[in-house]
Amino acid sequence: QVQLVESGGGSVQPGGSLRLSCAASLYTYRNYCMGWFRQAPGKEREAVAVIYTGGGRPYYGDSVQGRFTISQDNAKTALYLQMNSLKPEDTAMYYCATRLSLPCSSRFQDYDYWGQGTQVTVSS
Repeated sequence: QVQLVESGGGSVQPGGSLRLSCAASLYTYRNYCMGWFRQAPGKEREAVAVIYTGGGRPYYGDSVQGRFTISQDNAKTALYLQMNSLKPEDTAMYYCATRLSLPCSSRFQDYDYWGQGTQVTVSS
């Protein structure tokens, strides 16, 4: 059974940084698409960053390009999102998700398993 558990959210002032973590119970003998998504109140869930655990160039949403970095640990059991230069518009619930099939996608509808989410609030 796939389980994803996020942590690391919190409140931060504009310009600050946070690092989100996602502990993943996945088979380590295969590769997956894994991503960070976010959803603000009244808005549709959107892709923040997506990575293929087998390698390749990550995808970043336009609004976070150059500020956020997605990464994984070598054992493929954890996913991270380093968020720098945070803005109030980054305030949202952030979710870790995995897609079991290829190709990787930035559409939240294409993801099979989700964590419970971690709240990020950027405010002065």
